[in-house]
Amino acid sequence: MTTPRHFLFLQGPHGPFFAQLAQALRKTGAHIWRVGFNAGDQAFWRGAGYVPYLGPLDDWAETCRDLIAEHRITDLVLYGDVRPVHAEAVAVARAEGLRIHVFEEGYLRPYWVTYERGGSNGHSRLMQMSVAQMCAALAENDHDMHPPPAVWGDMRQHMFYGALYHWFVLFRNRRYRNFVTHRDLSVGREALLYTKRLFTMPYGALSRYAAQRRIRYGGFPYHLMLLQLEHDASFRAHSPFADMEAFLQVVIDGFAAGAPSHHHLVLKAHPLEIGRVPLRRIIARMAGEHGIAARVHFVRGGKLAPLLDQARSAVTVNSTAAQQALWRGIPLKAFGTAVYDKPEFVSDQALPDFFANPRRPDARAYREYRRFLLETCQVPGGFYSARGRRQLLREVVDMMLADVDPYDALQTDAPRRDFRVVG
Repeated sequence: MTTPRHFLFLQGPHGPFFAQLAQALRKTGAHIWRVGFNAGDQAFWRGAGYVPYLGPLDDWAETCRDLIAEHRITDLVLYGDVRPVHAEAVAVARAEGLRIHVFEEGYLRPYWVTYERGGSNGHSRLMQMSVAQMCAALAENDHDMHPPPAVWGDMRQHMFYGALYHWFVLFRNRRYRNFVTHRDLSVGREALLYTKRLFTMPYGALSRYAAQRRIRYGGFPYHLMLLQLEHDASFRAHSPFADMEAFLQVVIDGFAAGAPSHHHLVLKAHPLEIGRVPLRRIIARMAGEHGIAARVHFVRGGKLAPLLDQARSAVTVNSTAAQQALWRGIPLKAFGTAVYDKPEFVSDQALPDFFANPRRPDARAYREYRRFLLETCQVPGGFYSARGRRQLLREVVDMMLADVDPYDALQTDAPRRDFRVVG
């Protein structure tokens, strides 16, 4: 008889996904506990095993160690691995020999999410793998990859759950007096910005349409700058920049120095940018200082594909959106640590030289890299829509229970995963 597993959940994506994942794992005979650090964590949990953490951050590592011993924890489950409570828990879990399950937004989003063992983004095992090693692992695998669905949208649900989560933290958090957010903004300010964004979505859509129309019918070649959320874990933990303004300065300086005088620069905000940073004002000031204001365009969120389809190049810190540029064969310059930062794909040119004459990625190598991800760490589905969660749960529970992680499974006799996407 198989010994039951004991899972300790920490913070997950906003919404009910972690609670539903725990319910699915219970059906396998697993025992589940969940540590909540604020009222938002508590609001989305269903079922037994909830453990509120009410102490200060300084005591968390010791408490985590005690919980692991008390409940005979075998597996740690979390969303992202760099926020302070998660980073400390990962260190404790690794020392105790636990299996560490890390969820993240998809490296090939929006149709997939990322599931890895041990770490994600800059801590992913992908960072130590070359494209040649990935090709070798795929050599015996002739599985055909199924295309993504035509429609798989959950942005509205993402924003709704984000606003609801912050509402609970703002108004129902009296019990968690020692809670400190891992973001720079206060919870109240975060909740206000989420609410404002929800109510101003029609205005944002009109502004975005006008900006995209100017670009589409402008008749000028342009380079696309992929902006990220300044509080995003990947930006904060795996970036050389202290803030988004520093990144904007480097790119606008490089564009002014190297781009042909008839080329333009399009800066696209992240779809979940809710005004934490006054991007439009900062961009206007920097472009004005270089005398290129007429050649610099800011787009407030929206879909990336229409802008990428006509772009000459793309620049980012380490956004996963860069994968869409590489899929299209668009030259890419990246500044931070990223799982796709391979010499076959990402340009090592100085930024002015890149804007003047960007080098294209190796399209064949990227196709193999993408295939490797789809065979291993990318799971079809999403965290926020009911349909996306159903699809994700169909596959990820078995992946978590497997003896080997997704990368090792590809090189063993483990059953091949079926990537058909169904509702």
